[in-house]
Formats: sequence, C-alpha cells, structure tokens
Amino acid sequence: MSWFFQSGHAADLILAVLACEAVWLKTRGWRWSAVAGFLGPAALIVLGLRAALVGAPWYFVAMPLALSLPLHLYDLKGRMSRLD
Repeated sequence: MSWFFQSGHAADLILAVLACEAVWLKTRGWRWSAVAGFLGPAALIVLGLRAALVGAPWYFVAMPLALSLPLHLYDLKGRMSRLD
C-alpha cells in the first residue's frame, strides 16, 4: 500500500474526486468562478501534497500552497459579499 502514496496516486485520486465534485457543482447551477473559488484551494493544497509525496523540490511544494491563499481569499470575499 505504501507504493500508492509514494507514487503520488493517493493525491491523484483526491484530485479526481475534486474534479467530479466540480462537474457536479456545475450541473447544479454553480458558476465556474464560484467552483474555482470553492474547490481551487483544496486542489492546490493536494498538488502540494502530491509534490511532497513524490519527493519534488521544495518550491513545487511551496508554490501551490502559496497560491491557494489568494484563491481562498477570493472565495471568502464572494461569500462575505453574499451575506451583506
């Protein structure tokens, strides 16, 4: 079972589930920008996880993690504006 994680396939499986969820949300009437804001940070964090699992250089781990913050803030801004 360790090969599943060492090869990064565990992260690939999570990314596939996130992609299915994105399609499902789109069919439920969500805009693509809302789907990206909602699932994008998770996908970027999982990409960082995948890079760490396969032993990629540190910047391939750090870059998606850093990019997830602005996308998360974009989603948060959209959610907060709907509350007003």
